[in-house]
Amino acid sequence: MRAHPIAGDTLLMLALLALEVLRGTTGTPPTAGPALFWDVLAGVLLVPPLVLRRTAPAPVAGTVLLGLLVQLLVHPDTVTRPGSFGVFVMLYTLVAYTGRRPAALYGCGILVVWVTPLVVFDALTGYRAAFFAVQLLLAAGFCWTLGEYIGARRAYQRAVESRLRSLEFERDQQARIAVAEERNRIARELHDVLAHSVSVMVTHADGAVYAVHRDPDTAERALRTIASTGRDALSELRGLLHVLRHPEEEPDEQRSPQPGVNGIQDLVERVRALGLPVELRIRGDLDQIPTGQGLAVYRIVQESLTNVLKHAGWNATASVALDNDGERIRIEVTDSGSPRVLEPPTSSGGNGVIGMRERATVYGGSLEAGPTDQGGWRVCAELPLAAERSSSAG
Repeated sequence: MRAHPIAGDTLLMLALLALEVLRGTTGTPPTAGPALFWDVLAGVLLVPPLVLRRTAPAPVAGTVLLGLLVQLLVHPDTVTRPGSFGVFVMLYTLVAYTGRRPAALYGCGILVVWVTPLVVFDALTGYRAAFFAVQLLLAAGFCWTLGEYIGARRAYQRAVESRLRSLEFERDQQARIAVAEERNRIARELHDVLAHSVSVMVTHADGAVYAVHRDPDTAERALRTIASTGRDALSELRGLLHVLRHPEEEPDEQRSPQPGVNGIQDLVERVRALGLPVELRIRGDLDQIPTGQGLAVYRIVQESLTNVLKHAGWNATASVALDNDGERIRIEVTDSGSPRVLEPPTSSGGNGVIGMRERATVYGGSLEAGPTDQGGWRVCAELPLAAERSSSAG
């Protein structure tokens, strides 16, 4: 019935209508004349409108009350009839579906319409009047209480449904945010894995083109460097794709694409092998740096050195300084620049500096990048460590 309220109200109406027909066949209703017309009219006003009691409670309540008035004015001695039960049904409906104020006004209307004709026409006297009044109050009280209960339950169900819709919306939003964050993370990892290697390969390929006839040995070394760098990039890319496809597996150090701060020494050595002089200065203990910050530090240094290779030229020099004071780690990468440098790294159209800044921001840090007074380029970042350690300890 809850799923199909109109069907339930129709059954209620048909039941009362059947009782009205039974009353007409077994009782002593008027058989002809105006009295029969008014009796039928009262029944029509009392019963059929109940089908719409939930969709249009106020008009139906007024119609049913009018039917009760017609009945009592024409037959004041007929205190009750089956159709009169519709008045109490509408009292319950108003309490449950519209509120207490309309229901209270309707209750007063019932009292006036039902009692006034009885008093005026002196239809009930003595104990019969008292007994009828008690019956009327008990019926009205029962309908009011039932309406309060149903109304409270409906309000609770609406609140629960609203909360569920809100939670579902929040869950969808969180899922979208998580997907967007995962896409950004994958994009950063792919950029960090490939940008350095591809930049080295392109630079050596350009050098090999110029040296292939003038200095074949240099061209051969450049091609070997391209091949070695490409193999390393493929290996690291396979490891990254494996982690993305199987996130539930435990990390494997042999294939994990997540280098740490301890890998910076090897990174610097590889860059030196490419012909770029790099000075590395480390202050403080790097072993205690958490994994997340360690990856961020590595990627920032890697991207900074890649930009040096791409923009500063082979005549430049670079320096990498790491300073861990226990509370935060400071990263500074500078280069001496080159007369061939016309534009800073940020003008190349890539997302390197943006990605570095995002990595620092994730851990509550900051990153600045810009030209130096000597014509080179400087990247400086700071990442806090205390918050991560305290959360890990807790």
